[in-house]
Amino acid sequence: MKKSTLKLALTATAAATVLLAAGARAQAAAASPGSPSTSASITYHTTTVEGLKIFYREAGAPTAPTLLLLHGFPSSSRMFDTLIPLLADRYHLVAPDYPGFGQSDAPPASQFRYTFDHLASVMEKFTEQLGLRDYAMYLQDYGGPVGFRMALAHPERVRAIVIQNAVSDEAGLGPAWDSRKAYWADRARYEDTVIPSFTSLETARLRHVGTSPHPERYNPDTWLDEYALLSRPGQRRIQSDLFYDYRTNVASYPRWQEWMKQQQPRMLVMWGRYDPSFAVGGAPAYQRVVPDAEVHILDAGHFALDEKVDEIAALMRDFLGRTLKDGGKAER
Repeated sequence: MKKSTLKLALTATAAATVLLAAGARAQAAAASPGSPSTSASITYHTTTVEGLKIFYREAGAPTAPTLLLLHGFPSSSRMFDTLIPLLADRYHLVAPDYPGFGQSDAPPASQFRYTFDHLASVMEKFTEQLGLRDYAMYLQDYGGPVGFRMALAHPERVRAIVIQNAVSDEAGLGPAWDSRKAYWADRARYEDTVIPSFTSLETARLRHVGTSPHPERYNPDTWLDEYALLSRPGQRRIQSDLFYDYRTNVASYPRWQEWMKQQQPRMLVMWGRYDPSFAVGGAPAYQRVVPDAEVHILDAGHFALDEKVDEIAALMRDFLGRTLKDGGKAER
């Protein structure tokens, strides 16, 4: 064989090898959840509940097991933007904004009761309108009291619970709650002290960064956007009413704990240790009522997805993969 022919043959072989390797890598990437594009995974919708426009994000096949994502304060379904694409290949994800939050309608407090009972009722009707007959729940912060009310009202719909810095025991309330409890006891006296700080830009920042040793990992757009939403007309009264009603959540802790003792739901607990509001003791408290709950303390803050979205997605894929069977039905 001539040298030129041999050279061409070797070049062709090398090129074929490269193409095969590239194809194998592409095939492997397609089989793995990887880091899919948010725009390719998530769609954005509104529906009407009680005459209000309720905004929600959705991803995944509707025939897959459903995961209902309930956000915290002062966030919205936007907090799940980075998580949803990492789960959408396997699950049907639905993330609504509560009335008064995000892109949902925010009627004045004079026209809408901003209580956790009412938010839970609206979210329950929301799931019914979308035809969600059963689901696993992801509860973060305010998502806890909303979600537990929904669970107690319809335990047959709840297939598993994922907790992320959502409190159901006073062990999870840190020192910051002392002044907040004073507000619950005497709203008129403490409102002008507690609420401006509670809804301030600096508090919005600290709620994310907390005591993390890596503040450079946090995107400031997050709290700037949240503060912009908190600064809309009527928001002070809305958030003041809702936070005053938070006292009913603490009073409900024994009921929620008793429900968990009786139902023993499949439960994954993930807790950011750098949370400035919710103490780490809130995480193991779940194991006192659900001994089989899987508890993980993360090097993250109140909004743990800010810093540990990949770890959270991996924990959820493992947990839900073992928990949800037969189209979303949980083994019991």
